[in-house]
Parts: sequence; structure tokens; C-alpha cells
Amino acid sequence: MAMKVYGLPMSTNVARVLVCLEEAGEQYEVVPIDFSIAEHKSPEHTSRNPFGQVPALQDGDLILFESRAISKYVLRKNNSELLKEHNLSDAAKVDVWLEAESHHFDEPMSVVIYQCLILPVYFGGQTDAKVVEENLEKLKKTFQVYEERLCKFRYLAGDFLSLADLSHFPTAYYLLATPHAAMLDKFPLVKAWIDGMLARPSVKKVIEMMKATA
Repeated sequence: MAMKVYGLPMSTNVARVLVCLEEAGEQYEVVPIDFSIAEHKSPEHTSRNPFGQVPALQDGDLILFESRAISKYVLRKNNSELLKEHNLSDAAKVDVWLEAESHHFDEPMSVVIYQCLILPVYFGGQTDAKVVEENLEKLKKTFQVYEERLCKFRYLAGDFLSLADLSHFPTAYYLLATPHAAMLDKFPLVKAWIDGMLARPSVKKVIEMMKATA
């Protein structure tokens, strides 16, 4: 039976899960959740994700929420090298940089995406330039750390692609759609690293799904 992923691919958290499913070669079905009618807050959906968010994943009787936990489950189930769990040291490095992605990249990027793309496009609101600038400064500090790391290694956790890298792709993709994509020009190794991820077949497929639901 195919896994079910609840949510829309345009969501960065849903896209994170989908790319792991693609990398693992897993069969899955995307079940759309309509935010415009608050379906994410319905009792049916909160039985899957008690916080009323997406994604949720159903694999038989197992139901999970939180995109990074779901991603790890999918990859573990398929013995994926993206977690490096056969090597304690490498696996720990993957976890470290996955945490860095969550706290130092995704958090400021989520604000930039909301202010530059979601608020004006979907709600007709006006971008708060001050808020954007504050979070771009946080991103610059993160990118400086990444640039220094990528001077030493091909990827964040080492000389191997991992979930720590691929977890960045959905928000990095949206960064390129904002007026601030040029900030990457100051971080050539980060830019090349992002370009490499976006060129992967699994990522390309998920990007097409993101575009189709945007």
C-alpha cells in the first residue's frame, strides 16, 4: 500500500518529505489539504497532525507529523544512505546540520518567503521591508557559516550528500523566486551547492509538483 502524504507540494514542509520519498523510490499518494476552507483545522486532519499543520504521513496504521521526522522515517525504512546511519560519526554530523537547517536557515527564510511571496500574492498585503531586512541579515550570517563549511567539504555534513543538504531545497527554491536571490552572489560556494541540489532528478520532479499547486 502506498504511503499517503497530506498537504500541498507547494508547502516547503510537504516538499521536504516528497523529495525523500522520491530519493527512496517509495510509492506514495499526495492527499491535498485545502487551507482556504480551514481543512487543516478539521477534526479529521487534526487526528493526523494535532497542531493542524501539514504534512502528515500515513503508512498503514502508522501516522506521523513533523516533516523532518517523517523524512527520517522514510529514509530509514528504505535504508537510505542520506542518513549515514551505518557510521555513528557521519550520522551525528547529518543530525547537527539538519538542526542547523531548521534553526538558522528555515526560520529566517520562512519569514522572508511569507513577506515577499505569500503575503502580497495570496493575501494582498504589503511586504514589511524592515522585517525582511532583519531576517536577511540572519541569513547572511548563516550563509557565511555555510560558505566556510563548503570550503572544506563538498556538502554540509561532509563529502557526501545527506538529508541535511536536501532539507534546504524547498526554501532555497523559494529564495530564488524572491527579489533577494542576488544575495547568493556573495556566497559562491553556497550558490553552487544550491544549484547542485536543484539539478537532482528527485528535486526537479518535486519542483514541478510545487509549481502545479502554487
